[in-house]
Amino acid sequence: GLKSGAAMVLSENDAGKRLTSAAAKGDVADVRRMLEECRVHPDTINEFGKTALQVMMMGNNNVACLLLENGADPNIQDNFGITPAHDAARTGFLDTLHVLVDYGASVNIPDKSGALPIHIAIREGYRDVVEYLAPRSNLGHQDTRGDTALDIAMATCTPDIVELLKRQLESTLA
Repeated sequence: GLKSGAAMVLSENDAGKRLTSAAAKGDVADVRRMLEECRVHPDTINEFGKTALQVMMMGNNNVACLLLENGADPNIQDNFGITPAHDAARTGFLDTLHVLVDYGASVNIPDKSGALPIHIAIREGYRDVVEYLAPRSNLGHQDTRGDTALDIAMATCTPDIVELLKRQLESTLA
């Protein structure tokens, strides 16, 4: 067990601040210290009501893995219904998306506008992300405007993404 006096006791509030700020900076060592030595729960929120997974520096898989290994909720939603998978799709970090999905993140949770991560990746033009999400996403899902992934791809005039989605839809129907 812990040597007496070794554990730093932080108030819930400070703990949330420290953990989220370490995650936002991509400071793996500090995130690990907070989780392992200070026993901070990975879903402790900061003063803005955000968890470490929601504010973590994108593209730093070590931070994502650490938080998820320690039980962070991969499907946590903010006030706008945005999940970490939406954030990864919006920023184009495919590797972070892989990690989230490996740890049980759903790519079919809509945000408040009804958008799935794939809808956001299409708007941002991240072909590799769309390619990864297409077979895993409910392509029939419509956002609050009634648009499916294919509608959005056609509206954004990205022929290669339109092609990719059509192929995916055909293979699903086949």
